Amino acid sequence: MPEVDWRELVWIFVAASVVNNFTLSYFLGLCPFLGVSGRIETAVRMGLANIFVMVVTSVCAWFLNTFVLPHAPYLRLIAFIVVIASTVQFVEMAIKKLSPALFRALGIFLPLITTNCAILGLALFQTNRGYGFVEGIVFALGAGVGLTLALVLMAGIREENELASLPEALKGAAMSFLIAGILSLTFMGFAGLFSSAA
Repeated sequence: MPEVDWRELVWIFVAASVVNNFTLSYFLGLCPFLGVSGRIETAVRMGLANIFVMVVTSVCAWFLNTFVLPHAPYLRLIAFIVVIASTVQFVEMAIKKLSPALFRALGIFLPLITTNCAILGLALFQTNRGYGFVEGIVFALGAGVGLTLALVLMAGIREENELASLPEALKGAAMSFLIAGILSLTFMGFAGLFSSAA
């Protein structure tokens, strides 16, 4: 097994979580970002569910690419979708059993993790970049932390806006889109910092 370069792993994590944030830079995973970010507690739990699904997807994608699909790359997309759907079913059943209140709070957005393009994007990015097992897990953790960070930031700002007196035209979806745009511009500013430091 090749020796692990810790500096490279740190850069993979930082790039996936902050610089190339899946939600705020690549605009992946916008459904939970706009739909579940009303309360910080719900956003954190949705983020943790996404992290778990991303890590399992990363491990399965590495296994499939290494042992099952090297000579059948045309099956890659279908295999990834099956893995993601199976993992989400497991997470949904576990949350329903362990925390019915959280299950009700997440509502339709929990099964929508299956179609969350951030998770499918993770598997495809990992494959295209040729990440190994450890790199893939670090990439998944970074992407999951970045998605959770985006959810929590959005939820915190939306909770604060409930206490503010806003013009009628800015209430609701308009303010959410405005906040999302400003957060996206902020995170895209990290791209210059990362390229100059590398």
